[in-house]
Formats: sequence, C-alpha cells, structure tokens
Amino acid sequence: MATHHVPTAAFAFGLLGNIVSFITFLAPLPTFYGIYKRKSTQGFQSIPYMVSLLSAMLLLYYGLVKKDTLLISINGIGCVIEAAYMAAYLVYASKNDRMLTLKLFLSMNVLGYGAVLSTTFFLSKGANRARIIGWICMAFSIGVFAAPLCILRKVIKTRSVEFMPITLSFFLTLGAIVWFFYGFLHKDYFIAVPNVLGFVLGGVQMVLYAIYRKKGKKLVVEPNLQLQELREEIIDVVKLSAAVCQDLNPVLAAQLKDVLKDSVGEDNQIVEIPSKPIKA
Repeated sequence: MATHHVPTAAFAFGLLGNIVSFITFLAPLPTFYGIYKRKSTQGFQSIPYMVSLLSAMLLLYYGLVKKDTLLISINGIGCVIEAAYMAAYLVYASKNDRMLTLKLFLSMNVLGYGAVLSTTFFLSKGANRARIIGWICMAFSIGVFAAPLCILRKVIKTRSVEFMPITLSFFLTLGAIVWFFYGFLHKDYFIAVPNVLGFVLGGVQMVLYAIYRKKGKKLVVEPNLQLQELREEIIDVVKLSAAVCQDLNPVLAAQLKDVLKDSVGEDNQIVEIPSKPIKA
C-alpha cells in the first residue's frame, strides 16, 4: 500500500507547488505597477528577475529531460512571466541601467544558457545528462532564493524596507516548503535540497521585514551607489551558484567579468573557481 501512496502524495505536493509557484511569479506585479505609475525603475534592480528567468529556463530543460510534467508546466509559464517582467523593466529603466541589463541578459540568459544547453546535450546522455543538469539547476535555485537577500544589506544599513519585496519573499518561502516535500517524496534531491535553504533564507527576510517595516524612510538612491550595489549583487549570485556547481562558474564568470569591466570599470572582486568534474 505504501508504494501507491508516495507517488500520489508527491503528485499532490507537485500540483500544490504549481499553484504556489504561479502565485510567486505574479508576486512582483505590485512592484511593476508602481514602476509603471512612476515611469521609472528608481532603486529597483533587474538581477532578481534575470536570475529567476534563467532558473526557470534551466528547470524547464531539466523537466523535459526527466519527463516531469509538473516541472515542465510551471517553469514554462514562469519563463513567459519573467520575460514579461524583463521587458517591462527595460522599457522604464534609465539608459545606463537598460544597457547594463541587456549586457547581463545576453551573458547569462543567452550565452550562459546556450553553453549549458549545448554542452549537456552533445556531451552527455541519459541519466548522466539529467544528473549534470540537476546540479546546475540546484545551483541556480539557490541563486533565486539568494537574489532578494542582496537587498538585506541596504535594509540593515538604512533601516528601510522600501526596496524589499516581502510578497515575493513570503511566497518563495511557502513554495520552498511545498517543493521540498515534492522532491523528497519523488526522491529527486536536486529539487528537495535547495528548498531547505529557500525556507531558511525566506524566513530571515520576513523577520527583518517585521523588524524594520515601521522604521522605514524614503531613500534617495545615488547613481554611483546604486551601480556599486548592483555589481555586488551580481558577484554574490555568481559566487553562491559556483559554490554548489563548480562546473557552471567558468561559463558565466568570465562573461560576467567582461560585462562588469565595461559597465563599472576595473573589477578585482570576481575570483574564478577552478572547475571540478561531476562524477557520474
């Protein structure tokens, strides 16, 4: 009897995960409505949405390889929604922010994803291909959970939650719980493991929001400071991803390094981590 209950329970959590993740993808709508009304992106950055789009693209590829309908459905929808957010950001961003976002998009979502797609498709097959993609997806799932945390530095320094996406943080935390159980019951630990971290990091964000939400003050974001913070956010996401999947870092780090040099000058912060082969 137990062998029949686990797949049913896993499907139930996967279906619930699709619902929660769909709501999560819609969570930034108030943010973009505010951007539309102001006709300006102000202090908001594109990096969380860019990382989320890349993660959805990778998970869609993973779902196709694994023939997992629940992963395919929600990440296909996620790719469309996140692409719409990126398009809206580009419309209302300043010229400098727009150019930097386009460079990062081409480096990460086009060249980076293309490198992953081509190397895994032509150089691996079967279970080994799924395993390699699984490691890459796990790395970027952590990147998605960590991307909003880049704002916490600003929250603690300014005692303001003006730029903290609390709605997104809440649904990411809820989704992490649901997808953890889906991965655990489905025995897919590439899905289960990163969601443990997602729950912890999401909880930290909500605690800080509760502490600082009544101490908020309007911020005037200086262009140079804003650009420096974006640079630090990009480096943080790359390092977090590289810590989980060493093979992915050489593909993206070199491209990001060139982009950062063009946009903010000399870059002495990115340290390339030697790649290590993933054992079959």
